[in-house]
Amino acid sequence: MFIERFLGSIGILAFIKVDMGVKKFRVLVAKPGLDGHDRGARIIARGYRDAGFEVVYTGVHQTPEQIVNAAIQEAVDLVGLSCLSGAHMHLFPEVAKQLREKGAGNVIVIGGGIIPKEDIPKLKEAGIKEIFLPGATVDEIIRWTKEKLKSLA
Repeated sequence: MFIERFLGSIGILAFIKVDMGVKKFRVLVAKPGLDGHDRGARIIARGYRDAGFEVVYTGVHQTPEQIVNAAIQEAVDLVGLSCLSGAHMHLFPEVAKQLREKGAGNVIVIGGGIIPKEDIPKLKEAGIKEIFLPGATVDEIIRWTKEKLKSLA
């Protein structure tokens, strides 16, 4: 059973799967910055949900601070960032940095979108664990996430 709820002042729409059994991994999918194209992020969020993850989707136009605060408040295991605007070199590392500064450096940060291949090493150096480019399938992203999270559990 899924419950939809709005989380107060930051207006986060969360889909939380209620399960009394095994711990479910929690992921937050976010659109930082001014990029309003969220179809891909919504597809990824739905894919995570369908694969059994608890999913928090923040919506568009989120600041790094809002994303980090939501990630901490929701106690997520992974933050997935999507950026099509070209601001990924500032926004993605800023989210990773703020997570570390606020004591949540254990949260895995991944990204996707229109990202030049030459930017990927710099993003990984800044703490982004993986970058998924156009053409990556939902199954590929889910498989990578499951492997990474299970290795940390």
